[in-house]
Amino acid sequence: MTTHEGRDRTEEPPMAAGPQDIPRDPRLDASMALMSEGYRFVSNLCDRMDSDVVTTRLRLREVICLRGGAAARLLYGAEGLTRVGAMPSTVLHLLQDKGSVQQLEGPAHRHRKALFLSICMDPARVEALVAEVRRAWRERLPAWEAEGQIVLQQEVARLLTRAACRWAGVAHQPETQLAREIFDMIDKAGSIGPRNWLAQMRRAGTEKRLRNLVEQVRAGEVVPEAATALHAIAFHREEDGALLDPSVAAVELLNLLRPIVAVGRYITFAALALHRETTWRELFRSGNLELAGDFAEEVRRASPFFPFTAAVTTRPVAWEGHEFPEGQWLLLDLYGTTHDPRHFPEPTRFRAERMLSWTGQDDAFIPQGAGDVARTHRCPGEMITVELMKEAIRLFCCEMEYEVPAQDLGVRLNRMPAQPRSGMILSAIRRRSGTEPSGDC
Repeated sequence: MTTHEGRDRTEEPPMAAGPQDIPRDPRLDASMALMSEGYRFVSNLCDRMDSDVVTTRLRLREVICLRGGAAARLLYGAEGLTRVGAMPSTVLHLLQDKGSVQQLEGPAHRHRKALFLSICMDPARVEALVAEVRRAWRERLPAWEAEGQIVLQQEVARLLTRAACRWAGVAHQPETQLAREIFDMIDKAGSIGPRNWLAQMRRAGTEKRLRNLVEQVRAGEVVPEAATALHAIAFHREEDGALLDPSVAAVELLNLLRPIVAVGRYITFAALALHRETTWRELFRSGNLELAGDFAEEVRRASPFFPFTAAVTTRPVAWEGHEFPEGQWLLLDLYGTTHDPRHFPEPTRFRAERMLSWTGQDDAFIPQGAGDVARTHRCPGEMITVELMKEAIRLFCCEMEYEVPAQDLGVRLNRMPAQPRSGMILSAIRRRSGTEPSGDC
């Protein structure tokens, strides 16, 4: 069995000789096309123009759209790029906010990023988070049995919020309210107008509570355990030795909690894949979970999560025979790159035997970014994501019985973030007979 069967990793499509040769979208503005095509927008544009590098305009702003491994290496590894100004403010304020690690570059970014690596990539801490999710899942199971049916996406967001708060040391938060606030930050990030504004107002309230919590920790009024994320962030010092501003500390604390809750979307897509891939489901139900990680990674490849990432050049940047001027907006197609048949044969087929792994430093397998996680803007939470998905697969197959009633399981790719239309309804939920909550099938 080989990884990426039939793929030549050294092969890259030919590039134009200079920036003047980059194909240009003839439309005055492609914003409406982006809204209607969603995750497929960049790939549709590239296919139509027969190039992996295309210039278009969004909101009347010129942007160069790119896809593929070479483009991923550019946006995640090149000097002379910044995330500041690359994302619409409506998205920025819900998913990152000002002052966050994603808005930093160079030594300042690497120093702050090291804080997240120490929290998110410590195997012991990751194992502790998995244990908290398992605990929260089992706590909710009796209620699911009593309720008759649940909308999985909403329920998983709730239990992940509970687990993340316990793990991070964030105590005494209004759990149901916080779960709704975080869910809305994720769910409404791709929207515009009143729905987005309301989510931003709710986020402001969330940040205020977390800022107060940080101040209480520093005043000694709340004493979290030293191993918790709350303690690490509250007392993190920047390169100049200064503590983070309480507002920035609150942002970073939320930037730890929110992505954990966002894993619920992958868990929902994993449940959908288990429903459709009966052979894999029966394999896991038999107790053979050896390939659960491969299954989880294929869910990450195949499922719509982040559609794009963006950057802006801070100086002229030479790349693949092109010279991008200072201030050039760049848009990298994450979804299209992971669905490119040149890299992933039969990309619309679910094939867990591809043996993908976030540890492989593969510039085409980029559902959560590319490059060296310590030095780039690649998400530091991929270990957490995969381990939580593996645990969810085990819980679905080994500790639960349930049915999937008739519902609309279609996924609209012009909704960002995408999800099964029904949210994945499960019914007739019960603990699997003959099993005990021991952690094994």
